Order: sequence, then structure tokens, then C-alpha cells
Amino acid sequence: MKLNKKMTKFSVAMVATVAAGLGLAVKAADADVYTVKSGDTLNNISATYANKTSNDVSVNAIVKENKISNANLIYVGEQLTINTDTAAKATPAANTASTTTTKVATPAATPAKAATTTVAPKSTVSTATASTTDSSSAKAWIANKESGGSYSARNGQYIGKYQLSSAYLNGDYSAANQEKVANNYVTSRYGSWSAAKSFWLSNGWY
Repeated sequence: MKLNKKMTKFSVAMVATVAAGLGLAVKAADADVYTVKSGDTLNNISATYANKTSNDVSVNAIVKENKISNANLIYVGEQLTINTDTAAKATPAANTASTTTTKVATPAATPAKAATTTVAPKSTVSTATASTTDSSSAKAWIANKESGGSYSARNGQYIGKYQLSSAYLNGDYSAANQEKVANNYVTSRYGSWSAAKSFWLSNGWY
């Protein structure tokens, strides 16, 4: 009686071992090895096996089976184990995508550069025009203050529209020479008619 119990226990253990071995054999038989080719993604590999078998071979199942850290990155020549028996039924993760989708071109920023190059010349021209206008206005203002704008005005040794000394005019009292000498005097002393006007406002002369 004791012998039969021992034999029974032994038989059960043997059957369990054989069953386990058969189970492993079945699982091995239901697993396939796929070599990654150029252009492959986990999505199209999953779709290929789903069409070949009646089981749902999901991307998540392939990722889990092969311990893939990035579902968007697989390599040509890489061998993937595809388990067609225990494939997961879960919906593929939202971040699963074709490897080609990562190649996104960065938008060029050339329009902004074009805009800045067209604005600069306008700004320069308007600034130069404003400067010239201010200088002409200051010149006319000084002439009016000094002589009322008359080339023939005299005040002692000061002669003409800009009340320059006879030494500056060097005996030539013509309108052209008065303009020329006045421009040279202001440029060398003040730099501009606008600066000369500022000095006049502070001191009553220039």
C-alpha cells in the first residue's frame, strides 16, 4: 500500500515534468524569429503577423518580448522574437510610430531675415533726410538772428548774412563766398549748424 502511494507520487511528478516540457516545446514552436529589414517598423511587422496568423500580434507584445526600450527605434539585421501564441491584446501605445516619422524638417527662418534687410535702408535714408532738414533749418534760423537773412548787413567788423569778420571773408563779400566760409566755420567749430544753434541759444552768439 505504501509502495503504491510512492509510485503514484512518482507518476504524478513525471507527468508534471513531461507536461512542463511539452508546454515549453509548444511555446517554442509558437514563437517565430523575424530579421528586421530596411524600411521595417514595429507597426508593419505587427500587421504582417496579424495577417499571417489568427492571433493579435500587437506592437506592445513585440516590445515586451524583445525588451525594446524605444518602440520607434529598431535596427536593420536585428532579430525579433515574435510570440504568436501569447501576443498581448492591448491597443498599441500612443507613442508607437514608424521610424520614418521622426525625420521632421525644421522650418527655415529666412522670412524674418528678409524683412530686416528691407527695413534698414529706409531707416537710414529717413534719418539722413531728417538730419539734413534740421541742419538747414538751424542755418536759416542763425542767419535770421544775425542779419535778418541779408548778405549786405554790416555791424562793425562783422559783415553779411552770417555776420562773419572781414578776416574770415578775406575781402570777398559775395553771397557764394559768405555761404562757403560760413559752412566751413560752423563745421570746424561746432560740427553742424544744429550744434551751432544750440550754442547760440545758450550764449547769444555763435
